[in-house]
Amino acid sequence: MRRVLLVISVLTGTEITAQEIEVKEELPVVDTVKAWSVHAQNTLMLNQAAFSNWVGGGANNVGWLAGANYNITYEKDNVLWENIIILGFGQNNTKGIGTRKTQDVVNISTNYGRGFAEHWYFSGGASLQTQFASGYEDGNNPAAAKISSLMAPGYVNIGAGITYRPNNDLTVTLRPTNARWTFVLDKDLQYVGTYGLKNDGDSCLFQFGFLGSAVYKLKVMENVDLVNTGSVFSNYLDHPERLVLSYNGVLNMKINKYISANITLDLLYDHNQIQKTQLKQTLGIGFAYTIEKGKKRSDKKDNRSWRNN
Repeated sequence: MRRVLLVISVLTGTEITAQEIEVKEELPVVDTVKAWSVHAQNTLMLNQAAFSNWVGGGANNVGWLAGANYNITYEKDNVLWENIIILGFGQNNTKGIGTRKTQDVVNISTNYGRGFAEHWYFSGGASLQTQFASGYEDGNNPAAAKISSLMAPGYVNIGAGITYRPNNDLTVTLRPTNARWTFVLDKDLQYVGTYGLKNDGDSCLFQFGFLGSAVYKLKVMENVDLVNTGSVFSNYLDHPERLVLSYNGVLNMKINKYISANITLDLLYDHNQIQKTQLKQTLGIGFAYTIEKGKKRSDKKDNRSWRNN
């Protein structure tokens, strides 16, 4: 009798195990990749110099620069929605000269696309560019003539076109239909010729044309990355040959989890601002806190998509 019960138990256990295996095989594969991803870097750069009886000369100074760079992306099926927030502000105080601005940027953009072919998206988006504080002719000296302030100028772009993203390192957006508004909301700067304004008291200049932009990322070596961003705008309505050209390069050097250094270079040519090439360069080392939610969805996707940890 015991032998019969043993045989029945073995057969029953084998059948149950087989059923469990069969059920497991039939379960659908669940995609654990999250649609939303966040990549961000918050920085605080400090610099200081002090002199006492130094024959070579010099002035005591202390400076700081704070920045935030956020990339928030939604990616699922053939939908791509990317949002970028770049904020930066810095000052330097030099003995005998006073406090001067060394960095001031507000850059917010959004781009929504739906894929129609491999690596290609129909897209539309908007952007805002301005600054936090006033700028002055003599090295941001408040006693000199004011040349800029918050939303003076402020640039708003709204347009539609296509986005091409062939790999992790390159994103190109072409908008043959792009509306561009230049806002000058500071009454002290609302006179003819300032930022292209046509009449005294005007607070806005409207342009319509072509906008092209590209982002190219290069890994120079371990913990050293170079991010290149460029754009070109041509106004169909007035002097389309007067291109607005801009370039931004950021070389990030990660020392450890919380310490990093970066070098930035900005080039700008805008006929409505000044008929010369503008250049700005910064160098900083300090604290950095990075938020990176997971890993890339695949090697074919842009490296701004992550799998949540």
